[in-house]
Formats: sequence, structure tokens, C-alpha cells
Amino acid sequence: MTRLQRLTLLAAILGSAVATIDGTIVNVALPAIERDLGGGLSAQQWISNAYMLALGSLILIGGSLGDIYGERGVFSIGVAAFGVLSLVCAVAPTIGVLIVARGLQGAAGALVTPSSLAIIVMAFGPKERGAAIGSWTAWGAIASVAGPLAGGVIIDQASWRWIFALNVPLVLVALVLILRAVPKTERVGRRHVDLRGAALCVLGLGGFVFALIEQPHYGWGSPAILVPLIGGVISLAAFIAYERHTAEPMLELELFTHRNFAVGNAETFCMYAGLAILFFFLAVFLQEAAGYSALEAGLTTLPVTLVTFALSKRFGALADRLGPRLFMGGGPLVSATGILLMLRMDTHPSYWSDLLPGLLVFALGLSMTVAPLTATVLADADERDAGIASAVNNAVARVAGLIGVSVIGVVVAGSLVGDTFAANSESVRAFHMALGICAGLVATGGIAGALGIVNPKRPVEAERCPGGQLVGSPQQVADAA
Repeated sequence: MTRLQRLTLLAAILGSAVATIDGTIVNVALPAIERDLGGGLSAQQWISNAYMLALGSLILIGGSLGDIYGERGVFSIGVAAFGVLSLVCAVAPTIGVLIVARGLQGAAGALVTPSSLAIIVMAFGPKERGAAIGSWTAWGAIASVAGPLAGGVIIDQASWRWIFALNVPLVLVALVLILRAVPKTERVGRRHVDLRGAALCVLGLGGFVFALIEQPHYGWGSPAILVPLIGGVISLAAFIAYERHTAEPMLELELFTHRNFAVGNAETFCMYAGLAILFFFLAVFLQEAAGYSALEAGLTTLPVTLVTFALSKRFGALADRLGPRLFMGGGPLVSATGILLMLRMDTHPSYWSDLLPGLLVFALGLSMTVAPLTATVLADADERDAGIASAVNNAVARVAGLIGVSVIGVVVAGSLVGDTFAANSESVRAFHMALGICAGLVATGGIAGALGIVNPKRPVEAERCPGGQLVGSPQQVADAA
């Protein structure tokens, strides 16, 4: 590996790590932000969902922009914009400003995520690419672990605003490395950017999510809810119809005619919706109702990350020998069992007896699932479509988290006092409702995998997809580039 290649890899790691950390650190900060700026549960949902809405809606078109205008330029713009918007988040005077800035951060993340992989593929030859992608994915895993822990320390010792401000020096270093090491790429210019499809997707998801989050305040019969809800549904229907007929769609709907691809993405939706629901509501409940500090809440989910990245590659290797169906069916059922074990929690939970056993069982099931799931989705697409198949699966995972957190907010809001969790029986009941629905979603994904998955038509090694869509990108995508 040459010096320029090392610097390019470091630029890609830093740029994508900022977006990864920001996606995991904010959940721990939500109670502190609510205490400072107000807004209750709906504001906490919007802080998380505004980011996921923009990222999930635009990540496919972000990859297209890199192909057309050059990965270096798009990556630089995305990283720089992320830094500027992090500063806006840090100084946000109101909850509204923070939510808008978070949405724009998600749009910047949609430029960074696909372009970071693309510049590695561009800088490294086929023989070196696997090791580079492995390093990039490994550091992504470290960033996902470090986010909640660093956030807990910062919030307890200083202010939630510093979790955003500390992005700025990382962004500046990344930009210097991009300018020094990443080679320029020529513009293709002939491909079409599916702006109409992206706009319909954002409007559709945005209207639907707005109705779900704000319904507890206005009621289902209010025009403030019915208009965006109906408009969102119409926009999503128009998005699907448009993508079916446009010459260069951002979403390749034809891929969903493949059985394993369709079933695998359905399972992805259920699993990642459950994952987002669990981590969002657990971080909020532990701090607002159970009295945990931000650092203690951040430390809570550390075993899940450690177990997943310790075991997922091993389960991937087993799936390569035994077939993915067993793991895609059994893994989510194990995870659902772990979630149900957490129903023993009340306002004074014991971490060692009430929380940790459930988290470990959940992590075991997640480890069984993520690598076979990602590999199976890729295997059902032609090798030349590996990149778009992975991008679609990544977008499904992001949108699943967005919708999952929004839907559960509707269910639990009626059981909360003052639109926030508190140390009382109603908050415990609301949290248990969220856990029950979360377990049902995850189990549904397992049933879909058990009944719907067949052996892949081409081999894609699950062992080489250890992070799933949690971090990085499957190595198979880089190999096919």
C-alpha cells in the first residue's frame, strides 16, 4: 500500500466515521436535548427521524451523483456540508432549528456514505481492495461502538452540544486528506439524475412520518394530519409508478421480482425496524424513567455491539456451509426472545438480571442473522448489480428505522405523561408495549426468512458480510466493482 493509498483510506474512514458516529451518538443525547430545548417525545423522534428520512430517501441518488460528477467532488461536498451542519446543530437555539439541521445532515450523509466506498474502489486494485474495505468496515464498527460511549461522557461532563461540535475538527482533517490524496475523477455527465424520483420519495416518506409523529397532538381527524398522510401515500404510489417507467430509476424495482431479494429485504425491514425501536426507546427510557446517566445508557448497549462483531463472521461461515435459511429464520426468533426477556424491566431495573441477559440473547440472534441476510440479498442479484442491490438493501434498513420509531411513537404516546417518559407505571407500560411490538416485528422477519428463503442462485460468502448493513459495505460489492 502506497502512502497516497493510505491517506485515501484514512480520508474515507474519517469521512464515513463522522456520519456513523452521528447516527449512533444522538440517541444517548435525546433526553438532555429535551431538557434543554423541550418538545417531548415527538421532538426526540424528529431529531432522530429527520436524519434517517433524508439519508434513507436520498442514499440511492447520492451514489448516482458520485458516478456522474466524480466521487471525489461529491465526497468532499458531503463531508464539508456535514461539518457545517454539525456546527449548526451545536449552536441550535431552538428545537426546530436542530431538527432542520439534522435533516440536512442526513442529506449530506447520503453523499458521504456511497462515495466513501467508491473512492476506496477507485484507489485500490482488485488484490488490495479486500484488505482496504476490511479496514474501512472495521473502523466503522469501532465508530458505532465509540459513539454512544463518547456521547455519554460528553453529555455527563459538558453539554450535548459538544457531540456535534466535535465533528468539525474530524471533518477538517478529512477534507485536507481528500485534497492531498484522493485522485480526481472525470465527470460522466451522460447519466440522468432521478431528481423527480428522489422528490417523490422524500415527500411520500415525509408526509407519512409527519402524520405518525404529530398524530398524538392533533388527532387522526385533523386536516393537519390527514393532508400530509394522504399526500404521503399518493406520493409514494406515484414514486413506485414513476420508478417502473423511467429510463434510469434510482430504485431498480425489477430486483424485487427475485424471490430471495424480495424476501431478504422484507426481513431487513423487520429486523432493522426492531433494532431502531429497541435502541431509541431503551436510551430514552433508561435516562428519563430509570434514572441512568447518559454514560450508563451508552454503556448499556455495548455488549450488543461486541457480541455482534465477535460472532457474526463465524455465523456467516456456518451459513456458507449449511445454507442461509436456518440462520435467517432462527436468528430473528432468538433476538425476539431476548427482547421479551427485557419485559421484566421496571422503573428500577437491575442491569445484571433484568437487562443484560435479554441484550445478550438479542445480540446472539442478531449475530446469526446479519451476515447471511446481506449475503443472500446480494446473491439473488446478478453480479453486475451487486452495488445497486447493496444500496437498495442499505436504504431499506434506514427507512425501516425511520418508520419503526415513528409508528411506535403513536402507540406509546397515549401512555405517557406530558409526552415524556417518567418514573411511573404508565411509562413502564408504554415501554413494554414498544418492546412487545419490537419483538413481534423481529419475529415476523424470522418467519419470513424461514418460509420464503431458498438457496442462493450464485455463491456470495456470508462470512465476508459480517457487518450486514450495520456498518460499512459488504466486501462482495467491492469485489464486483
